[in-house]
Amino acid sequence: MKAAIQKSWISGVLAVSAASLCCIAPLLAFFGGVGGAATYFNWIGPYRPYLIGITILIFAFAWYQKLVIAPRQSEHCCEPAKSSFWQSKKFLLIVTLFSGVLITFPYYSPLFYKSPEKTSDNFVAQANFKYVLLNIRGMGCADCTKHIDGTLMGLNGVLSSSTSFEKAQTIVYFDPAKTNADSINHKIKEIGYQPAFMKND
Repeated sequence: MKAAIQKSWISGVLAVSAASLCCIAPLLAFFGGVGGAATYFNWIGPYRPYLIGITILIFAFAWYQKLVIAPRQSEHCCEPAKSSFWQSKKFLLIVTLFSGVLITFPYYSPLFYKSPEKTSDNFVAQANFKYVLLNIRGMGCADCTKHIDGTLMGLNGVLSSSTSFEKAQTIVYFDPAKTNADSINHKIKEIGYQPAFMKND
């Protein structure tokens, strides 16, 4: 029984880790400087809901074993065996909470990225800023937009960056005296995505 519970939480952690890779990889790349690595896990994005469902089922089964089946079996034993910390309810609770933190990562991930500045078209026109609209391929989930925007906001001369996962596009306002559309395009390629010019003004 103890081995079954241990296998359950190990399977749950593996499933939730796989489900979260496509969301966490951009953040690791953003802070670790391994830009292209973020796109290695993009293929996981479409399977995330299924992996989360599997994780929930695995942990529900582990808790059922721990709270229902294990006590029933211990009633038939004369002397219950002592369980280690790794097989305790406390450890199972820690692993369950950790999995919850990974599952909900997309909801609090904006805290880790630099927020793109909001810029009005009037201000851009007055300041003689230009903009570029790019198609972006290679985004696995909505968190990739934060990776792109956060990286571009660190580029000298970029005033604002707004990326849409649904449209697979980004629009970037920049100071032509400090940077240009080619540099922005190259920066996006550097972090592992495939940009293509749609409009350059």
